[in-house]
Amino acid sequence: MTTVVYSHPDCHQHITPPGHPEQVARLEAVDAALAGAAFSELRREKAPLGTARDIERCHPPGYLEQLQAAAPSEGFVSLDADTHMSPGTVGAALRGVGGCVAAVDAVLGGQAGNAFVACRPPGHHAETAKPMGFCLFGNVSVAARHALDGHGLKRVAIIDFDVHHGNGTQDLMWNEARAMFASSHQMPLYPGSGSADEKGAHGTILNVPLKPETGGAEMRRAYDEVILPAVEEFAPELILVSAGFDAHHADPLAQLHWTSDDFAWLAGRICDVADAVCEGRIVSTLEGGYDLDALGESVAAHVRVLMERSR
Repeated sequence: MTTVVYSHPDCHQHITPPGHPEQVARLEAVDAALAGAAFSELRREKAPLGTARDIERCHPPGYLEQLQAAAPSEGFVSLDADTHMSPGTVGAALRGVGGCVAAVDAVLGGQAGNAFVACRPPGHHAETAKPMGFCLFGNVSVAARHALDGHGLKRVAIIDFDVHHGNGTQDLMWNEARAMFASSHQMPLYPGSGSADEKGAHGTILNVPLKPETGGAEMRRAYDEVILPAVEEFAPELILVSAGFDAHHADPLAQLHWTSDDFAWLAGRICDVADAVCEGRIVSTLEGGYDLDALGESVAAHVRVLMERSR
């Protein structure tokens, strides 16, 4: 089995205002990191466009049309203080949705052992009817519902290690008994959600807040002692990963102190659980990470582990 990476040139057409951390250069850094000889065996596919049907698995009818209507013909439109649209934004965001859906199809269909979706803008802050936090659509949540309703799975798990809590994923999965959402994140930090007592309507949400200045050793304990045992007990048939790399010590938007070795370790441990419960089936999608060098290095570490474990 191979690892497949989904991306698309359209994802470079989401232009943000000067100085915005969620910039085109992020994807350029990821592309450069995955261009070396060590990644020559990656299967690379262009992410298709997500459809209205895909989006309506999580968002209300008309939500896509509202965003399309709000898109500017030139310049920028601000949806909130953090979230901006340029003429290419909706197309880029649809590639993120479509890439996640295609990755689920490939992994569940046996065409790939695991997958990484290298698209932007990210998705885990987008709530049911509210774009926010750089995000328009709940990419990983759409992927979860596609696996459940499109492929008939009974249980999926989402592991989110972005430094910011995935409030959107939590909102979209709050009433979904078939999906577990497990998140580690810095607290206090944007968006302010993610306390340990937020458990979802069916007790399938697990939040593990980490204090500022937390390093890799504390993270490893949290995953080994709390998060991964809970995921394994849930016994998902597919593991989805919101792979944010902004817990890196160099990231400008937070105060955790992880390294690329920590991200590699975490990828390996997620693979261990996937091997134990779901035949190694993992779909990982890019979320945050705003120091360009750290992002490229950390994505490379993450994908290298996926490749090693998909063989």
